Amino acid sequence: MIELDGLTKRYGSTTAVDRLTCTVQPGVVTGFLGPNGAGKSTTMRMMLGLDRPTAGDVRIDGKHYEDLRSPLHHIGALLEAKSVHGGRTARNHLRVLAQSNGIPERRVPEVLDLVGLGSVANKRPKGFSLGMGQRLGIAAALLGDPKILMFDEPVNGLDPEGIRWIRDLMKHLATEGKTVFVSSHLMSEMALTADHLIVIGQGRLLADTSMAQFIRENSRSYVRVRTPEPERLRDALGEAGVTVAPGGDGTLEADDVDAARVGELAAAHGVVLHELSPQQASLEEAFMRLTAGAVQYQSHNAPTGAAGGPEPSRKEQ
Repeated sequence: MIELDGLTKRYGSTTAVDRLTCTVQPGVVTGFLGPNGAGKSTTMRMMLGLDRPTAGDVRIDGKHYEDLRSPLHHIGALLEAKSVHGGRTARNHLRVLAQSNGIPERRVPEVLDLVGLGSVANKRPKGFSLGMGQRLGIAAALLGDPKILMFDEPVNGLDPEGIRWIRDLMKHLATEGKTVFVSSHLMSEMALTADHLIVIGQGRLLADTSMAQFIRENSRSYVRVRTPEPERLRDALGEAGVTVAPGGDGTLEADDVDAARVGELAAAHGVVLHELSPQQASLEEAFMRLTAGAVQYQSHNAPTGAAGGPEPSRKEQ
């Protein structure tokens, strides 16, 4: 478990993280979302003792990171995959980490095989592709078999097979009762992976809720209907108190009603339907709606509804 209590970080007059209070629970994959500049990386660095909070507190299983004895047994993290000694082999990189935390050396080949790098264990990481570097960083995070895993953009540079592998790995770790905390800008992947979401904007907490509730509360859901008798259907639905709006391609959009009820009303009035489909917004749409007022880097020529613009360096996150 990771506990944040009023966590705050200021750099001069700039507040990067502003009184952030939340708890990352075990047994689920928790997604950590926010626009560029929201304070995600700063928050994760404070969790690992790499940055000192200006105010507030963060605890790892009830302790400050600096008080953890052999921290890799408690928390494993992937923040910067390329932060390795390029002259050491992949095997020796992990051996050094293992020795520094009292981890048996037999664990090194185990995690290398787990992440698919067993065949290049004696290669130097300076020659690794981005995806291979990510795998080595994940191996380091798993080395101490910790109860808490933290991943920042874990699928960066991975091919489709690798993306599916890390997704399945994170879900499996959660089923083992581990705390899995993952930050990513890939909304489609987060929608497939996370059970719970913590969303921040301009350093402040915007949401701390389940994936399903987040989408439900921050998006519009409706039923799309296509019929050769739109006026008759509109009247039938209107009489039942259902709000109907014109949609694209000659369809109608019924709000605050389920598809079964629309079908029953159409049948009761003898209206033929060619399409009846419930529509749910995506995680991306819900995220964009919630964070629209907290976007720090926004392109002036972006299409309507789009936010974000050109992505700045990772240091700006």
